[in-house]
Amino acid sequence: MKIIANALEMQNIIQRHKSDGKTVGFVPTMGFLHEGHKSLLQEARKHHDIVALSIFVNPLQFGPNEDFDTYPRDMKRDETIASEMGVDIIFYPTVNEMYGDELTVSVKVTNRTDALCGRKRPGHFDGVATVLTKLFNIVLPDEAFFGLKDAQQVAIVQGLVDDFNFPVKIVPVSTVREEDGLAKSSRNVYLLEEERKQAPELYRSLLMAKKSIEEGVIEPSVIVSFIEGHIKETTNGLIDYVEVYSYPQLKPLEQLSGKIIIAIAVKFSKARLIDNIILDV
Repeated sequence: MKIIANALEMQNIIQRHKSDGKTVGFVPTMGFLHEGHKSLLQEARKHHDIVALSIFVNPLQFGPNEDFDTYPRDMKRDETIASEMGVDIIFYPTVNEMYGDELTVSVKVTNRTDALCGRKRPGHFDGVATVLTKLFNIVLPDEAFFGLKDAQQVAIVQGLVDDFNFPVKIVPVSTVREEDGLAKSSRNVYLLEEERKQAPELYRSLLMAKKSIEEGVIEPSVIVSFIEGHIKETTNGLIDYVEVYSYPQLKPLEQLSGKIIIAIAVKFSKARLIDNIILDV
């Protein structure tokens, strides 16, 4: 397994592999790898000759009051996990390597951001789109794998690839969960003991909403109220949002039909958790 910090070196190595007829699967991450990342790497390993992993905590996608400085980092642990998962190359650049002194051009996302996390994190997905534009050009993957836990990100990345004609296929991978249903996340380590016990109620509320839809409920407002009530009754978390949209367009619905997403975000004392389910109604 190679660890590369230089963008040009990374490009050259990938180009050599591709000239030999090998395919490249890519998993972009901010490190502190967990089971969710492992599932992405596992899927990439199944389908590609070369598996590339990037580890880069991207400052452009953190707001001024967010946790860039305290975001968990453990490169030695990440190296061990990557090796166990059969990663061939880790791209591990510095901020200076990625952005230099000052960017001349950045990417602005103009659609699919006025909902869910995007509404309350202005500029976040601009940062995601900018770093992925660079990473796709550096790593040159055939396919890139993303977890559906952040389904808004998947929708925006698909739009980025479609709009800019990147020659890469986006592969969404189902959310990986703990045995009690909590979506795996690097931020779960911030939960207090009692909060960790309550956190599975987020996913439970989504499953209960799914059952209600299967039984005939088609009004988004009813589903939202149902989920909000359950979370308030069973957790100490503060609801950030409960929203229902078409997917991947992320447009409001008067009645539930077609492919939809039900998404939630809840703030605990030191962690903000997100989760969702995507359904065909």
